[in-house]
Amino acid sequence: MFRYAWDAEEFTASDAMGATGLTRSTTIEAIDTLCELGLVVELPNAREAGDYRKGRPARRFILRADAAVLVGVDAGNSHIGVTLTDLRSHPLSQQRATRALDSDDGPTRQGLLSGLIDDALTASNRTREDVLAVCVGVPAPVDRSGRSPRHPNGFWERMNPDLVDVLSWAPLVRIENDASLAAFAEAEWGAARGCEDYVALLAGDRLGAGVVVDGHLLRGRHGGVGEMVAFDYVQGVGGADGLGIRAARLAEDALAATDASASSSLRTLGPGQLDGKTVLEHAHAGDPVARRVVNQVGDILARIVSVLGSMYDPQRVIVSGAIADGIDEVVAAARRSLPTDIDLPAPDLIASTLGADVVARGAVAAAAAQARAQTLDVWPPRGRR
Repeated sequence: MFRYAWDAEEFTASDAMGATGLTRSTTIEAIDTLCELGLVVELPNAREAGDYRKGRPARRFILRADAAVLVGVDAGNSHIGVTLTDLRSHPLSQQRATRALDSDDGPTRQGLLSGLIDDALTASNRTREDVLAVCVGVPAPVDRSGRSPRHPNGFWERMNPDLVDVLSWAPLVRIENDASLAAFAEAEWGAARGCEDYVALLAGDRLGAGVVVDGHLLRGRHGGVGEMVAFDYVQGVGGADGLGIRAARLAEDALAATDASASSSLRTLGPGQLDGKTVLEHAHAGDPVARRVVNQVGDILARIVSVLGSMYDPQRVIVSGAIADGIDEVVAAARRSLPTDIDLPAPDLIASTLGADVVARGAVAAAAAQARAQTLDVWPPRGRR
């Protein structure tokens, strides 16, 4: 009954009976229980609302969207962003902090993430007692218990420093790989709507993939499905660096190898200004060096898509993340480079429209999905008992 109330707008007992197949008495009892718990509220009847009808007006109900809050977190290597929403996933507040790449340790990350969540709650006049579900996306494989395996240089443990324990004060806690959450967001709002076989390629600082096959998100024993370390061994790719980092590096190499008198607007950039987004902007403006770089990155992307297509047979590969803004020319170049002689048909290659918030939005969607399924198991939250 609660799942029906979550999905419905306002509803009557007759509406709920038709959708759930329950008897009238059971339906009314369940609705009254949800009202007593504070999860559903009764609306004014038709006469009180000014919508007069003959006969006894039907009782109308609606989910109490403000009964609790959801927290979605994008905990990347160089940033942590927190989004606080109501139960309908309507944003209430956001907090964000940026970090230099590889600049913090596990305890520092734990404290920063917890502090940003508390700041978001304070900004919305809420407390931890109001939180129903928290979902965090991290750039690391995550197993079913919310933990990441050991990494040779400690990166995965640093990105996910036992966050499932740090956030155990919340009734429902979910830690996921960030690319998997991008896949959630693409299914909910983006290019994967209506698609059951797709890969969300998160292509920011490093490559990561959220892989959905037959409508199911793949994880693996250690959460390693979609990890891109295999590209260390793919000729012409040579690693899991993101597309933006590759564009900047290729542009630096091109400028160093080009006669200094050759025309390129990239030469006017100061130290630290040459990043992937800037290269794409200059390519769009017609800079010859930047355009050559776009074609090179497109060729690399085509190789990546070819491997993903051979491994998972997706209908679509969606380039997601902040780099997706302005990457249309790279995607077009990759489409031209996709091989036509591979055994399986090449997947459709699409640039996401969800931008830099794709992981945060996926985290909110995943928190909402868990809350929808498990609220009655944990309600009321510990602080309200």
